[in-house]
Amino acid sequence: MCGIVGYVGNKSGVPVVLEGLAALEYRGYDSAGIAVIDRDNSAVVKEVGRVEALAKAADAEKIAGPLAIGHTRWATHGVPSFNNAHPHSNAAGTIFVVHNGIIENYAELKARLQAAGYEFVSETDTEVIPHLIDYYTNQTPNFEAAIKAALGDLVGTYGLAIATVSEPDKLYAARVSSPLVIGVGKHEHILASDPTALMEYTKKVIFLEDYDL
Repeated sequence: MCGIVGYVGNKSGVPVVLEGLAALEYRGYDSAGIAVIDRDNSAVVKEVGRVEALAKAADAEKIAGPLAIGHTRWATHGVPSFNNAHPHSNAAGTIFVVHNGIIENYAELKARLQAAGYEFVSETDTEVIPHLIDYYTNQTPNFEAAIKAALGDLVGTYGLAIATVSEPDKLYAARVSSPLVIGVGKHEHILASDPTALMEYTKKVIFLEDYDL
């Protein structure tokens, strides 16, 4: 069980995501991380341990941006470590994913991607997802189509927040058997595994159903 939080809006999403992760720390505290996108620029900060350490690191690096996704991890595939902490990305660092759930066929997908030349840096099942999306971006008309193609390959459970530097004003969410809720605010949306992470900002929420994207 892990916690994910995402933000897209008209201010920096970093404080919102960090506060949301702190509220979701009961879902996992082995490691935590955040990815931030501001126009064509991106930054990722990860820490082994609790969200408090991540917040200090993010403050020290002064990251900010109107699109952010974060994760607090309960380790399943792979020990608690920097490389295994979310968010995970493609090799170019242009596609970012945080994930709650288990991808049952990740070993098969990983082998397929490695045969196509993709290199992995973690032991997690999640890392196949940004690489899969990257793989399909060369075969589909747009980023959303690439996400749909990648999701079609996954067997297992997932709550996902996905972002790319090529679309700095869009936050993608998808779920199968893993909870996700969207908070609708004024000029902003907040995504979380649990409403407790966003109730400070809005009371208007949308609960995603299985296979929603």
